[in-house]
Amino acid sequence: MQAAQPIARAVRSICGRDTAGVVLSVAIIATACFILFELLRDVDVGKVRAALQATPARAIVVAGLLIAASYVTLTFYDIFALRAIGQTHIPYRVAAFTGLLAYAIGHSLGATVLTGGAIRFRIYRAWGLTLVDVAKVAFLTGFTFWLGNAFVLGVGVACIPDAAGSVSQLPPWLNRAIALTTLALIACYLIWLIPRPRTIGRDDWAITLPSAPLTLVQIGIGATDMALAALAMNVLVSAHASVDAATLMVTFVMAALLGFASHAPGGLGALDAAMLIGLKQVEKEPLLAALVIYRALYFVLPFCVAIVALALRELWTTMKALLHS
Repeated sequence: MQAAQPIARAVRSICGRDTAGVVLSVAIIATACFILFELLRDVDVGKVRAALQATPARAIVVAGLLIAASYVTLTFYDIFALRAIGQTHIPYRVAAFTGLLAYAIGHSLGATVLTGGAIRFRIYRAWGLTLVDVAKVAFLTGFTFWLGNAFVLGVGVACIPDAAGSVSQLPPWLNRAIALTTLALIACYLIWLIPRPRTIGRDDWAITLPSAPLTLVQIGIGATDMALAALAMNVLVSAHASVDAATLMVTFVMAALLGFASHAPGGLGALDAAMLIGLKQVEKEPLLAALVIYRALYFVLPFCVAIVALALRELWTTMKALLHS
C-alpha cells in the first residue's frame, strides 16, 4: 500500500470517487447526534449557564495553559515529518507556524487532511515543496497522531478496561484484549523497523519510514499532545465534580479519537456524546459546561488567532510581490 494512498483517497472523496470514508463519517455523526438528542432531552439550560459562571477562573487559566502547551507540541509534527522526508532546509519557525495554522484551522473546520493539507501546500510551496512532498508530510503527521494516541489509549485501556466500557459498550476483558493487541502491533512495528530502513510506496510516492528510535520519538510527540489536552479537560471537569483522573483521560482519548474519525468540525457531536456516555457519574450540566469551555479554548480561540495570522501572512506576501513587481 502506498504511503500517500490515504491522502489520495481523501482528495478523491471530494470528487465523489471514494465513499467509504464519507459513509463512516456520516455514520459516526448521525449516531452521535441521535445519542446527544436522547442524552440532552432533560438538560436544564439554566444549570449549564450556572455551571459556566461557577467555573473558577483559575481552572480556566490552567486549562488554557495546558492547551497552549498541547499546541506547542503540535509544532513538532511538521518539523518531524519534514526532516523524515529529507526537507532539512525548512527552519523550525516556518514548520511551527505552518503546523499551528494547519491544525488550528483544520481541527475547527473538520477534514483535517484536506484543510490542513491546503494550508501546508500554500506555505511550503514557497520553500520548494511539491504537492507530493506535502502529501508525504500530511501522511507522516497523521501517522504520528494515530501512533501516539493508539499507544496512550492502549496503555490506558489495558490498565483500566472498565473506563472504556461505557463508551465502547464492550466487556472489560474484550477492551483489555483489544488494548493489548494494539500495543503488541505497535511493538511488532518497532521490531520490523530495526533491521534496516523500511520504504513504502513507489516512485515519487515512496517514503522511507522513520527508524525505530525515531518512531519512539514520533509516539512521544503524539502521546504528549493528547495527554496535555486530556489534562486540560480533567482540570475543567474536576472544577465541578470529583472524577478519577485516569478514567477521565481514557474516556477523553476515546472521545477525541471518535471526534477526529468523524471529520466533523471540532469533532462536534461525537466527542460530546462519548464524554457524556463515558462519564455518567458526572452531572450532565457541569460536564456540558466543561465541554463548552474546552471547545472555546481548544477550537474557537486558536481558530480565530490562526485566521488572523493567515490573513496577515497573505497580506504581507501580496505586498512583497507588488513591491518586487
